[in-house]
Amino acid sequence: MCGIAGIYNFGGRKEEHSGSSIRRMTDAMSHRGPDASGFYEDPEIALGHRRLSIIDLSPAGNQPYTSGNGRYKMVFNGELYNFQSVRALITDHRFKSTGDTEVLMEGWVLWGIGVVEKLKGMFSFAVWDTQEKELVICRDRLGVKPLYYYQDEHQFVFASELRSVVAGAGIRPKLSTNALMSFLTYQSVAGNQSIFEGIKELEAGHFMKVRNGQVEIKKYWDITSNPGLYQGEGLPEVKHKIRGLLRTAVEQRLVSDVPVGAFLSGGIDSSAVVGLMAEVSASRPETFNVCFEEEEFDESRYAEIVAKKFNTNHHRILLKPEAMLENLIPALNAMDTPSADGINSYVVSKAIREAGITVALSGIGGDELFAGYPFFGQYKSVRKFKNIWPAMYPFRKLAAALLAGESTKKQRLRQLCQIGNCSVEELYPLFRQILPPSRISRLMGHPFVGDVIEQKLSALPALGKFPDYSQISIADYLGYTQYTLLKDTDQMSMAVSLEVREPFFDHELISYVLQVPDELKTPVYPKKLLVESLGDLLPHEVVHRKKQGFVFPWAQWMRKELKDFCTERINSISERSFMDAGALQQEWAKFLKGDPSVRWAEIWIFIILEQWLQNNECE
Repeated sequence: MCGIAGIYNFGGRKEEHSGSSIRRMTDAMSHRGPDASGFYEDPEIALGHRRLSIIDLSPAGNQPYTSGNGRYKMVFNGELYNFQSVRALITDHRFKSTGDTEVLMEGWVLWGIGVVEKLKGMFSFAVWDTQEKELVICRDRLGVKPLYYYQDEHQFVFASELRSVVAGAGIRPKLSTNALMSFLTYQSVAGNQSIFEGIKELEAGHFMKVRNGQVEIKKYWDITSNPGLYQGEGLPEVKHKIRGLLRTAVEQRLVSDVPVGAFLSGGIDSSAVVGLMAEVSASRPETFNVCFEEEEFDESRYAEIVAKKFNTNHHRILLKPEAMLENLIPALNAMDTPSADGINSYVVSKAIREAGITVALSGIGGDELFAGYPFFGQYKSVRKFKNIWPAMYPFRKLAAALLAGESTKKQRLRQLCQIGNCSVEELYPLFRQILPPSRISRLMGHPFVGDVIEQKLSALPALGKFPDYSQISIADYLGYTQYTLLKDTDQMSMAVSLEVREPFFDHELISYVLQVPDELKTPVYPKKLLVESLGDLLPHEVVHRKKQGFVFPWAQWMRKELKDFCTERINSISERSFMDAGALQQEWAKFLKGDPSVRWAEIWIFIILEQWLQNNECE
């Protein structure tokens, strides 16, 4: 796992200028790769790399990497879980290393961009063709690894982190109003935009060619275009297939030359990963659980049941409010791009890294694939009315008028009554909103712009051909999962130089399960299909417990231990030009009084944003 950076100057550059710029870029993300750094420079391009050594710990794995024929230069961030099988296909090259970087490089020499079709893994990489003077950058299918870029008439700048692009481009970034609204809606910036105007993110499953200032972007993988994987099998065959795919995904993600641990919350998903890890691994798994003194948030007893069953070397991390205060500022400072949902990941990642672990497996992604959230059932219920939805308009209009009040729940119900049809592109945004559009407009004093997620879903003509549960899964992969869950996991784990691997984000597993009919996936109890596919692997107490999720007691902390910290940032952001100070202060006062119409997440999102703006010196 690493950080990559590059500057392509369209008119050539002075060598000393390129050297200082590319070093500023890699310095800005040194946490992503503390083990080594490297550079390649010529008059047109500068490439930089920071290395976190995972596979082939020798200097042979250092980057930038040069192809055996000397033509191509490459920087690569990620892990290729099937690199050994891909290596076996490359018979006309004598390998000098034992890692995946050389495999990717020589695969590029042999197949060009076609190499990505053979890869299983998480990656972002850039290849410079020294003959054609062409740069290609590419990102993995599901967006596990980030890649940002900036272009003007003189240069093209790319990097694994937003702050690195800013350091290399030599610009004073300006906040994007549209991105701010996206952040307040979904707690992260969605789509290919970043929080800064002019800096974009290469979308998942895409690659980009840059040559002489001309840019061409192409999609090489689409989550809705993988037909034929499910062949109408019955339930026993489906369960067998799912267990096999997930087992393989876990086994492949254990490939490492350093110790591998695992997050263990005590829920179904992390327990499944740990159980399969114990099954396929020759060594005793190292597991980590964050626990709390507040019983309503503590899940440690379930994690201990799982750890005992699979004989793991288990680590309990007791998190007290004072420890949270100690970790809060470092966690907020670690945010490359603002997010209201990443501090949890930072705390547990930091604890695992301090225990000497460099790689950890995570169970994130199970809820999205196996209908683990309540809104899967809610979507199914609303879809029963799809044929009569237009005819119900007069009744829906009346219901919306009767729903008085400004609570988020009532505003969402009004939105539901007012949508044109009950399609996934209109319903999914309602399920994932932190703040509804009307409330954002009131707090910012600015008309709400179009919803990016709704636009992305509307551009997928094949989406409606999938089963209802899978439609929601796909929407989540193109929404919350990509722009919040995966982004937070990457930036918070890499902030402490920890590599996180996610077996539930195996693209072959996902492609198969998305085609399984709803009747086999209906969650009579949580994630029934997943649980039954694993047989007796999971303890009964874990399967049939109340779902909690990995959540800190923020509401309590914000009214007590964190009250002063929060008040200072609410006051500060209220003075910013894009905010309506009176409206936000009113919301904060309601929250402190315990008004149920204002949830903690609806306030915390502004506190996070203000802290990020201060850290990045944004006016």
